[in-house]
Amino acid sequence: MQTNDNKCFYLNDWWVCPPEGSLVRDDKTIHLEPKAMEVLAYLALHAGEVVSREELEREVWRGAVVGYDAVTNTIIKLRKALQDNSRNPRFIATVPKKGYQLIVTPDFRQQESQSEFADLSSPVTLSLIDRIMANKHHAAGIWQNINFKITALVLLLAVSMVTISLLLSGENTDRIKVPAIIVLPFVNLSDEPGQETFADGITEDIITDLSRLSSLFVLATNTSFSYKGKQVLPKHIGKELNVNYVLKGSIRPFGDKVRMTAQLIDASTGFNVWAERYDRDLNEIFSVQDEVLQSIVNALAVTLSSQEKQGLAHRTTNSLVAYDYFQEGQRLFKITTDESNEKAQEMYRKAIENDPSYGRAYGALAIVLSVAYRQSWTASPLESLDRALVLAKKAVELDSSAPQTYWALSFIRLARKEFKEAKNIISKAIAIAPNYADGYGLLAIINAYESNAELAIELNDKALKLNPYYSYEYLITYGIAYYYLKNYDKAIEVLERAHIRNINHINIKLILAGSYIGAGQQEEAEWLVSELALINPATTISSVKNTIPFSDENFKNRLLVDLKKAGMKN
Repeated sequence: MQTNDNKCFYLNDWWVCPPEGSLVRDDKTIHLEPKAMEVLAYLALHAGEVVSREELEREVWRGAVVGYDAVTNTIIKLRKALQDNSRNPRFIATVPKKGYQLIVTPDFRQQESQSEFADLSSPVTLSLIDRIMANKHHAAGIWQNINFKITALVLLLAVSMVTISLLLSGENTDRIKVPAIIVLPFVNLSDEPGQETFADGITEDIITDLSRLSSLFVLATNTSFSYKGKQVLPKHIGKELNVNYVLKGSIRPFGDKVRMTAQLIDASTGFNVWAERYDRDLNEIFSVQDEVLQSIVNALAVTLSSQEKQGLAHRTTNSLVAYDYFQEGQRLFKITTDESNEKAQEMYRKAIENDPSYGRAYGALAIVLSVAYRQSWTASPLESLDRALVLAKKAVELDSSAPQTYWALSFIRLARKEFKEAKNIISKAIAIAPNYADGYGLLAIINAYESNAELAIELNDKALKLNPYYSYEYLITYGIAYYYLKNYDKAIEVLERAHIRNINHINIKLILAGSYIGAGQQEEAEWLVSELALINPATTISSVKNTIPFSDENFKNRLLVDLKKAGMKN
């Protein structure tokens, strides 16, 4: 049986909607990662059956080479989202040496969407009116039938007006003032799997370039890539993310040629606003990218400032070879292990060898060296950090039009605990790209490390508006801020979610262990510290003191005391 990712269903009181990647219960919505939702959908279609690990890898990962823990970690994420327990499961049971079993029967009935109550002509609204009419004898007896129905309509109209009022106020105002757009991952139509990173790179570049435009609201890369490999109607995306337009396309390199298609779709109607196909030489791909951007600007009648025009005309590199090495480095860096970090460094160096003026490659190399310093993956930490600063400065010098080069330099300044410089630099990136979610995210975490907890939360909230399907890094910021405010329950909530997404990240474990101590959960804190000692024995009280960039010594000492209570060695 094949999975049907487009069919929504109930699991007890959870409404599961694979096309939207969401779980809904009462007023709570949880967004699942694509693979987690695919696994849940597959289990739902095989409810009651024991599904083996091999079957899930074959049907959901579709033959891709994945680590042994991929399925296990995905099941953990699902249990966390469903508030399930592996020892006393209510949803997903583990059958030792056999696999996993969904032990509840999914209900594929249609959900009555609450949003339909604001539509006076919707079936749900008319049904509600009919129910009011059918029970009108419970109302005052002097009312006549026609007056009662008018009253019901007026009541529902009032609900609609309140809804409209809410949409026109507060944080939604930005979406109404300027058109909102999401760029879906361009589909790789090549038979070569290695071209996947090439297609992803083109997608990310288009997002970055559009993010420069102050008259557009552009959702961030993480949100875009949450739809990778999924067949979702633009109208569904428009409703879920409150965007006006969806850009989708495909790339097919073959030999020294490339075919690229692009469609700009009106999310309210599902109709194309603009579409084009390009058949060009492969070395013209960056020119095609420029044409796509200009077509979007023309189709949406966007007015550009001189700075924005200059930014759109700018290219980070003209070398396809350097670009390929850079994209491979990006892929490896996201794995976040010692080995992948070292391989990413190699790829970025090769990108620089092929294009010595490739500013973004210098910045990326600076970042991975800084991460190696923070994670104790280098035998010469101070030298690595000094080298990272030189590279990041070079990145900005070579490419002062790319927000990512400023991000890299700001990140290195933060690692060096140079907070004022870090904030000034990342502010320049945001000035270049007003929709740069990661820019606001970095500014937020700088403020968190500076103990400006309330401002950090406010900036992080702004970043999340641009990036609804945010990465675990944003959760770390919230965790640090809530830990500083001694709101340990909230800190534990967000950091446990971050930990599920990246079980190897040292800072998540550190702040989470401190939060456990603050909340009186000694056993959980000790377990986390012992796990950290196994994963990275170099992490000690001394190393944390030297590397974690807190500006407030009292705050830093509080964390160190909590970690010592949890059993961390000096």
